[in-house]
Amino acid sequence: MSATPLVSQVDSHNPVKSALLPPLLGATVAELTAWVQQQGQPAYRGKQLHEWIYHKGVRSLCDISVFPKQWRAEVAEIPIGRSTLHYRSVAPDGTVKYLLRLADGQIIETVGIPTLGERGDGPKSRLTVCVSTQVGCPMACDFCATGKGGYKRNLARHEIVDQVLTVQEDFQQRVSNVVFMGLGEPLLNTENVLAALKSLNQDVGIGARSLTVSTVGIRDRIRQLAQHHLQITLAVSLHAPNQALREKLVPSARAYPLEDLLTECRDYVEITGRRVTFEYILLAGVNDLPEHALELSKRLRGFQNHVNLIPYNPIEEVDYKRPSRDRIQAFLNVLKEQQIAVSVRYSRGLEADAACGQLRASK
Repeated sequence: MSATPLVSQVDSHNPVKSALLPPLLGATVAELTAWVQQQGQPAYRGKQLHEWIYHKGVRSLCDISVFPKQWRAEVAEIPIGRSTLHYRSVAPDGTVKYLLRLADGQIIETVGIPTLGERGDGPKSRLTVCVSTQVGCPMACDFCATGKGGYKRNLARHEIVDQVLTVQEDFQQRVSNVVFMGLGEPLLNTENVLAALKSLNQDVGIGARSLTVSTVGIRDRIRQLAQHHLQITLAVSLHAPNQALREKLVPSARAYPLEDLLTECRDYVEITGRRVTFEYILLAGVNDLPEHALELSKRLRGFQNHVNLIPYNPIEEVDYKRPSRDRIQAFLNVLKEQQIAVSVRYSRGLEADAACGQLRASK
């Protein structure tokens, strides 16, 4: 991966306007240091700028009080790359949904999910952020609200990182985990997703193993991701135990068969040594029968993986139903009997339309 350079050739007549290409957010210490030096400032200001962007949440260069007033005035129009809050709603369980307005007026959604510690010894012991990677989504999965609104564009690295900083600032708490499970298909925006992962790890300070990238499966992209040898978690949205059923739920499966996807997942495990998590949304009477669980277990034998069962979260456009708890437990039991590592994830933020499959960048 070759990240977009922060600086270009300096025009001695107007260095500020010519030297900057993308917004500053997402840039490394080295990139920021190179940029401040091109502006005629000492190198140590690069570290200062990094600190103010990532750890003090500054939104304008003119607000960085440690910089000389004259230089602050000169660079006041240089964008850091922060979004503006368009809408905020809070679910009864404390989950917060944010609609963020980007520089071009597009609206995206991100979600902050606070979770108690194991002993319940604090109101916000853990904070997870669900980030978007595209404006809309082109995958058009039948049960998902995001794909109903169509696709507009990829997000840049600063637009992804900004979502995490926004939630962190609102909760006044460090983010512990980030899941790339919001609007869009991350592996259709690989370059910016990889750059954002690097920034979240190295600049924001979130551990690599606390970062999760979720994909419905794009041919050859999982194998390409493996070549970076990241310590992140890969989550693959499976949702069906066979090709025929998966095609009904996930249109892209017609061009990328289930067996090809699973072969690529096996390659990922072999290359990285990291297991794959398979997301499986349970739809009543569609993919939640014991025979579905048995068929799924047969396909997943032989390599490191974990199945995350997600009871369906309703949306207006389709009439799928969530299975009963007994049906969910029966599915779970079959997988356990077949020695498949499995858990059930009941999504947070259901009442605020902020749960898995409900995101659509609307109120």
